Amino acid sequence: MMMPNFLNLKKKEVRSKTRESTKKSRLAWFGRIMSIVASGKPQEIIWEDLEEVLISADIGVETSIDLIENLKKRCSQESLTNSEKIIEALKSMLFTCLAHPSPKIPIDQKDSSLSSPHVILVVGVNGVGKTTTIAKLAHYYKSMGNKVILGAADTFRAAAIEQLQLHGSQIGVDVIAHKYGADPGAVAFDAYQASKARLADILIIDTAGRLHTKTNLMKEIVKIKSVITKLDNSAPHETLLVLDSTTGVNGLDQAKAFSEALQCQGVILSKMDGTSRGGIAIPIQRELGLPILYLGTGETIDDLVGFDAWEFIEALLGPVN
Repeated sequence: MMMPNFLNLKKKEVRSKTRESTKKSRLAWFGRIMSIVASGKPQEIIWEDLEEVLISADIGVETSIDLIENLKKRCSQESLTNSEKIIEALKSMLFTCLAHPSPKIPIDQKDSSLSSPHVILVVGVNGVGKTTTIAKLAHYYKSMGNKVILGAADTFRAAAIEQLQLHGSQIGVDVIAHKYGADPGAVAFDAYQASKARLADILIIDTAGRLHTKTNLMKEIVKIKSVITKLDNSAPHETLLVLDSTTGVNGLDQAKAFSEALQCQGVILSKMDGTSRGGIAIPIQRELGLPILYLGTGETIDDLVGFDAWEFIEALLGPVN
């Protein structure tokens, strides 16, 4: 099985796509930071202006206040007055906020001792780009030589099934689906059995983001997880939460519910190119305690890169041109 991240991409490509996807955030907010620090205004005004920028970029009120207080202390302790050194100190602090040990993941090669298929459960509310993100993951794994199967377990939206089937057809992977309104657990069961029978390396399962009945959403997804675990007690091997960058901190409460109920291992931050408030990556770490594993950097099937915390910070606080 292949390592479920994008370390195989050239560093230059990760840097380029990360920088391009954060362009709106850099232009709208973070690009102002250097000019604020170098403005020559009284320090208290500078700290207030920096705090306002961080809050406006969706870093969150508490986190922004903490960052500025710690930055003030560091500048005082280390006698930092040069604007470039102050910016470097801020970068270092933001990196520390984002640094999070990634979960243990299979090595980047086929390994007969590992469970096959490697099961990935993908969760998140409707509209976050979950189904499209699944297609991007499937495309990546397939491009690395894996046999991939998709499970269309979001049976409460006919459009979700059709969308996944369309993506599967376009990228050349099988999609296991039942009709609209079918039992999601049954779809997961059949998808796993098909993956075993067809010797698939990767099984990615889509799940419902919202139900239009009185059925409890979390119970349905927990049921899917239970079905998979009964078939393989080590599965699902990953439960990934997709968050829409454009919803900012407003989406965190919903994300917490998913994370707490399903013990997610990581976050895929979608639609990064569509927001000017890319600071949402910071409170995700603080509020959810989960590593960001991938960034959705655009609309095409190739627009997904592994999250590199330092490249992300450099992109946000880099030159605006």
